Amino acid sequence: MADTDSEGPHGASMTLDAAALDRARFGFHSAYPRRSSKRVFHYTQVAAIALFVVALVFALRSAPETTLTATHVVSWMLFAAMILWRLIAAASLTPLLSRLAEPHIWPTYTILCPLYREANVTPDLIAALERLDYPKQSLDIKLLVEGDDIDTIAAAIAMVVEKPHVEVIVVPAATPRTKPKALNAGLERARGDYVVVYDAEDRPHPQQLRAALAAFEDGGASLACVQAPLEIDNANASWISRQFAAEYAIQFREILPLLARLGLPLPLGGSSNHFRTEALRASGGWDPNNVTEDADLGYRLARDGWRADVISPPTWEEAPATFGAWLGQRARWIKGHMQTWLVLMRNPIRTATEMGIGAFASMHLVLGGGVLAAFVHGPIACVVFIAAVSPYNILGPADFTLALLGYCVAMFTALTASALTGSLSHARAALTMPLYWPLQSIAAVRAAFELLLRPHFWSKTAHGVSRRSVR
Repeated sequence: MADTDSEGPHGASMTLDAAALDRARFGFHSAYPRRSSKRVFHYTQVAAIALFVVALVFALRSAPETTLTATHVVSWMLFAAMILWRLIAAASLTPLLSRLAEPHIWPTYTILCPLYREANVTPDLIAALERLDYPKQSLDIKLLVEGDDIDTIAAAIAMVVEKPHVEVIVVPAATPRTKPKALNAGLERARGDYVVVYDAEDRPHPQQLRAALAAFEDGGASLACVQAPLEIDNANASWISRQFAAEYAIQFREILPLLARLGLPLPLGGSSNHFRTEALRASGGWDPNNVTEDADLGYRLARDGWRADVISPPTWEEAPATFGAWLGQRARWIKGHMQTWLVLMRNPIRTATEMGIGAFASMHLVLGGGVLAAFVHGPIACVVFIAAVSPYNILGPADFTLALLGYCVAMFTALTASALTGSLSHARAALTMPLYWPLQSIAAVRAAFELLLRPHFWSKTAHGVSRRSVR
């Protein structure tokens, strides 16, 4: 499988050989070409897009008033549905509860930690993993480091001394330069019955693994994944990080729990998702060509008949504190969500049959609606502002009411998220949230260009750059 550089009672390090690297890079596409993001647009999608554009131009030329009215009504109904969905999620003030497993025999738990240019935070990550309330002899920790990242390799190897449960896996530098490629390399060597992913800046709650294990015990054989909530612990670093923290609170404390209660697919977060190893391998692992491999995997598990759920013990993460860092990360997320949607829509009938009509509809509302909202936030904000200061009736009563309701519901979700997490920063963010939304449109335009010009480019977010409340 691979060439081992050194191993023994003091920890281990190894470098993937060429065959293992090729499996990590190309294995998913070879086994599941119809589900791979290696090709951005399927030829049928290009034809469908062209046909839609031609039909729209024809309709506008032949019946412009009817076409615009129909477009207006459909758009109004779509955004009303999205607002109603968020309102229902925000009104569900049910705290996440989890019992803690106390098995007689502790199953092996593999922890995959992809690292790239993370030498400065590697010691903090290892310290956080050492605080996990789980027997060390039952842990299988894999630090996955890119081969050209000499500093992080050195920092990681230094940290595994006297830690036989930790292994450093050096992944030779090769395209695609993505996190899921490294995760596939780690999955191949995983010894655990369960697998969890943690990012370099993560500080998981010490009891998170035990809560996830209890959820798997209670959830039955069809439960493939358990998502822990991600919370931001540098929310006070800047206005951007405060808004980011409110977004995370809404997503992980309101949206995902509602989806889980309804038995609908979860667009997984980038870390702290726990898997049954057998289910993860049965679904092919991660798509190395998808830059939001988490969301893609959540929907793929649903297509294969698996369920996902949520637990309570969180993982604390560091949010981007500057606009530049936020823009790169957000553009990657939007691009990856577009990749995922395009894959799911290559054969919509098959996708709907595999995951069910309800799950298929929720995918469009949550995933597709989120992408659409990112593109239109900026234009809508401009129209609403102009309508508010103009003496003319630019917006009709129904349109203005919907826009106002959307802003009010968004602020309400932030306030209820504040109640669930106990963080006043979310309440402060709610007051200026309408000013944050138009930034999404800037990221969406960048994401669209990247989807066409460099679809598999991974914009790396720097960590360890701001003070955090959790160490």
